[in-house]
Amino acid sequence: MMAGLDPDDWQGLRALGHRMLDDMIDRLAAHGASAGPVWRPMPPEARQALRTTLPRGPTDPAALYEAFQAQVVPYALGNTHPRFMGWVHGGGTGIGMLAELLAAGLNANLGGRDHAPIELERTVIAWAAEMVGMPVTSSGILVTGSSMANMIAVLVARRAAAGPAVRAEGVGGRGLVGYAGASAHGCIPRAFDLAGLGTGALRMVPLDADRRLSMAALAEAVQRDRAAGLTPFLVAATAGTVDTGAIDPLEAVAAFCAEQRLWFHVDGAFGALAALSPTIRPRLRGIERADSLAFDFHKWAQVPYDAGCILVRDGQAQADTFAQTLAYLSREDRGAAANAPWPCDLGPDLSRGFRALKIWMTIASYGADRMGELVDRSCAVARHLASRIEAEPFLELLAPVTLNIVCFRVCQGDGDLDHLNGELVKDLHESGIAVPSTTVIDGKRAIRAAIVNHRTTEHDVDLMIDGLLELARKRRIVTESADSARYFRR
Repeated sequence: MMAGLDPDDWQGLRALGHRMLDDMIDRLAAHGASAGPVWRPMPPEARQALRTTLPRGPTDPAALYEAFQAQVVPYALGNTHPRFMGWVHGGGTGIGMLAELLAAGLNANLGGRDHAPIELERTVIAWAAEMVGMPVTSSGILVTGSSMANMIAVLVARRAAAGPAVRAEGVGGRGLVGYAGASAHGCIPRAFDLAGLGTGALRMVPLDADRRLSMAALAEAVQRDRAAGLTPFLVAATAGTVDTGAIDPLEAVAAFCAEQRLWFHVDGAFGALAALSPTIRPRLRGIERADSLAFDFHKWAQVPYDAGCILVRDGQAQADTFAQTLAYLSREDRGAAANAPWPCDLGPDLSRGFRALKIWMTIASYGADRMGELVDRSCAVARHLASRIEAEPFLELLAPVTLNIVCFRVCQGDGDLDHLNGELVKDLHESGIAVPSTTVIDGKRAIRAAIVNHRTTEHDVDLMIDGLLELARKRRIVTESADSARYFRR
């Protein structure tokens, strides 16, 4: 008879586990001191070492750990490092890492049934609603990230607009159309695609002078579609746009949706948690009126990936969208099959991990007020970066700094400036100095720095700018003068 998978030597596993834990804590501590490169290219031999055939026999776990340290750790993306400023990635914490270990040890499935992990997730959902000012009775679940959360919101809004028949019959020729600002994240049109509405049913509304959804253009689009016999059903506003961090006029959108009887959704992937900052919260006024809100704990809240969240004001609307009656998943009034509604009644997943534990432990360890201070700190570092850029004659800001995202570029040089800035970003990556990303602002290629990691300081962004200027000098774009320690001087 074949034995199970538990080790014969628990002490050996314990010793290996302690070593793993010590090594990862040492790595986080080193990042706090800005040690080592942010990112390094993965050499072909390292890639090839990971491309093995299916193992048919056992491998010593200690050998697997050695492979992890040699072939994976050195070539990670680097978003725990304080000079990782690309895209919008949180830096994680030690307590979150430990919570992941505990969750894996418990191996709880949060699809349903009656057990404490589900109660903990319900607590986290209530905390999330309190953070942004939505009713603590709001419904919601934890998901992989805002891409999934936004898709759930579109599905709930679709069901609310089209009625129960849409689950069996599909959208058919109902003519449902929705609206989002031209700077909305790509997961919004993808959600329309996956929901069977088609990306053509999402109107990308022009932006105003502040790079926010234009209310005048929104009103015109809704009126035009209604005149054409279509059925507007949803407006997706953004709290913290992906390019520049701009915040759509949430209060005006909320009022418009109430007047027009449209579902008011907010994609607050990273910006929603700015509500924890007393100084920034007023800019989010109106978010508390959302019918649904998508955001991530793995960004500004620094929870390890993945940890997204969807909140829905009307819990019945969410349950009406996903709940099923299946014989093998019958709910009981007592026993392990009690505790309905289950999370699988509120989203597409039946098998779900215990994400709530790392969120609960992170927020409870630091407190919401300290999280708000972190938001303020990130925005202050972004303002410092903006002032540094404005002081350099060969750099220019390409958009106002609303929150924590700074878009800029090298503005002088021979040839194609878009190509030049793209190449300089790749130079920065390969140097190991810093990892910003790129975007396009008003047709211009921009270097985009998102200050999200709690470890990032003014010193880190100064090092990024100094490195960028040195790399530009090496490309002979600029020369160094004798009377200045800065590079962009002639």
